[in-house]
Amino acid sequence: MNFKYPLATATWDDAEYAAMQSVIASGMFTMGQKVQAFESDFAKLFGSKHAVMVNSGSSANLLMVAALFYTQNERLRLKAGDEVIVPAVSWSTTYHPLQQYGLRVKFVDIDLNTLNYDMQALASAITDKTRMIFVVNLLGNPNDFDALNALIAGRNIFYMEDNCESMGATYKGKQAGTFGVMGSFSSFFSHHISTMEGGMITTDDEELYHILLSIRAHGWTRNLPKHNRVTGTKSDDPFEESFKFVLPGYNVRPLELSGALGIEQLKKLPNLIDHRRKNGALLQEAMSDNPFVMIQQETGASSWFGFSLIARPGSGMTRAEMLRRLNEAGFECRPIVAGNFAKNECVKYFDHEIHGDLRNADYLDQHGLFVGNHHYPLVEAMADLKRAFAG
Repeated sequence: MNFKYPLATATWDDAEYAAMQSVIASGMFTMGQKVQAFESDFAKLFGSKHAVMVNSGSSANLLMVAALFYTQNERLRLKAGDEVIVPAVSWSTTYHPLQQYGLRVKFVDIDLNTLNYDMQALASAITDKTRMIFVVNLLGNPNDFDALNALIAGRNIFYMEDNCESMGATYKGKQAGTFGVMGSFSSFFSHHISTMEGGMITTDDEELYHILLSIRAHGWTRNLPKHNRVTGTKSDDPFEESFKFVLPGYNVRPLELSGALGIEQLKKLPNLIDHRRKNGALLQEAMSDNPFVMIQQETGASSWFGFSLIARPGSGMTRAEMLRRLNEAGFECRPIVAGNFAKNECVKYFDHEIHGDLRNADYLDQHGLFVGNHHYPLVEAMADLKRAFAG
């Protein structure tokens, strides 16, 4: 079915195709100088000391979790059985690396307005056993980092961010994805920028950066600087260092094509975010006081990944009716991320607990959906959205 208002559209033009052609002409397709340049540009734009590109945002989450098992920093080092708090609403690959590394996962409810952590529920979930909070900035909306920092002040707890849906979001002028010890980003087709497949990790921690460089590619030393925080000082013999494996790693390297695309897309990011925010303002103007549906309340400056619509409690509106109206108006729809993830069959394989009830996550799961946002004006779309729920 072709929709008038699809969930995602391409942000490429001639610059991206020329960038790909330059890689094709070079004959160098594996990770190389283009990826390195994209990482450098990304770190500079986001105000981070280091950036590591991988083949997806999911892989970014996997490497972040893995790196915490190999750090020598006792404050950050995790071990199997450690308690990690997660919001009940996110994508599957926020959670799977935690299970795969044997961490104890505690699901906490979300706020039905912001769709991020319910801060009261989070505060009551934290115990002396809690080692890490996985912060997810949902649908472009940053968390309240002042409140988060106040919750962990003076405690042996740290956090990192899954910022895959929120590239370009800011909180008090600082980029989301750079508040925690590490942050993940996605450049999948439907996200703020597109390298088709791709992800990025930012960190200010040099040791974590070096660990990420190693475990991204087999756990070898080849991509480490001569003086590094993993092995100390490398040999000057490239033959010796080519296949020296020091950490249990993966192969989640990106292609040069993805790096080349990223360089061009990053140049456009400020303009792409600006248009998304203008569309967000149109949404707020059209739907903030709608009697049938609720929209996401902005914390900080959202980068508006998409527009969530949740049936307003007590309105009598059902998701089936919402879907019917939206489809008739030409909107492609999908569930809000993965809904309440704790309901999924795979969770039986997790060492986990559910803190309190997940009332809001359950409500979102049964009564919510979202429509797409784009990098071009959606004046007509927002007018059609308003009409769809006019009565």
